[in-house]
Amino acid sequence: MSDRRQFLKQSLLTTGGLAAASSLLAKGAGVQPAVPEVAYKQLRNQQVVVSTWDFGQEANEAAWHVLQQGARAVDAVEAGVRVPEADPENQTVGYGGRPDRDGRVTLDACIMDEHYRCGAVAGMEHIMHAISVARQVMEKTPHVMLVGDGALQFALANGFTKQRLLTAKSEAEWKEWLNTSEYKPQRNVENMLPGGKYNHDTIGMLAMDAKGNMGGACTTSGMAYKLHGRVGDSPIIGAGLYVDNEVGAATSSGVGEEVIRIVGSHLVVELMRMGLQPEEACRKAVERIARRNPEFAKETQVGFLALNKHGEYGAFALQQGFSFAVRTHTTNEIHQAKSLFGG
Repeated sequence: MSDRRQFLKQSLLTTGGLAAASSLLAKGAGVQPAVPEVAYKQLRNQQVVVSTWDFGQEANEAAWHVLQQGARAVDAVEAGVRVPEADPENQTVGYGGRPDRDGRVTLDACIMDEHYRCGAVAGMEHIMHAISVARQVMEKTPHVMLVGDGALQFALANGFTKQRLLTAKSEAEWKEWLNTSEYKPQRNVENMLPGGKYNHDTIGMLAMDAKGNMGGACTTSGMAYKLHGRVGDSPIIGAGLYVDNEVGAATSSGVGEEVIRIVGSHLVVELMRMGLQPEEACRKAVERIARRNPEFAKETQVGFLALNKHGEYGAFALQQGFSFAVRTHTTNEIHQAKSLFGG
């Protein structure tokens, strides 16, 4: 644990050094000027960062530090999710992520800002910070998503470094899995061995900045031991993440196929547009999944997290165990989401 504490401390210090703007995190990313000091003091209380799972607390701190510099919400969420992306002990995000059935670590990520601009990568190998590549897709191309070798080629052309993402720990677990080759997604795998406390799912992060603008990011190494080429909801705008600066933002975690089928995050935002509070909007999306296939839903985990333009947040899941982290000027804590099965 001492090594992990040192890693997290170093991650936050590094992010702090980069935090003045996301241009320091992703080459060429435009950043709005900092909010004037007087206006910033008036607006700072509305700043919010929320993210999925308990490890989001460390990620939120990195994002919060960026917001305190007067930067945009999109800069904050990029900086925040880079923390778990670089954590080798987090085995479902970035470096150290569990591989697919062929032993290849493939990453998916997307990002969206207050102007409906978005970028994504899917099935990308060898690049630690998938979220920053997604940001570059948004900033530098006319496209929304690049996949596989094309995403890797783009990343290398834009200064990202190729590296081995499969750690010795994840490789050993994969080889052990090969002895059985039994594949069955487990609900709430984030709280089960192997991997223990830090074996988490996707991280989705939403933020509102001092100007009241919103941004969101979502990044993952995907379902452990998936078929090579499988892509879940995490890099898909409208499924794993959606931001509408007039209404709010939403993200998801869990079995991505179920989220894709209902275009989940977009659904949550549209429900908020109709007047529902964030938690209730998330609940309605979860109920839609459950109605589609009730028996399957009882053995599946999907959770949604939402943030509206008033700075109100909420979450809801199929199963117990879905947690989310919240950072405001008065709050830095973990919440347990309500669930359809289990209270």
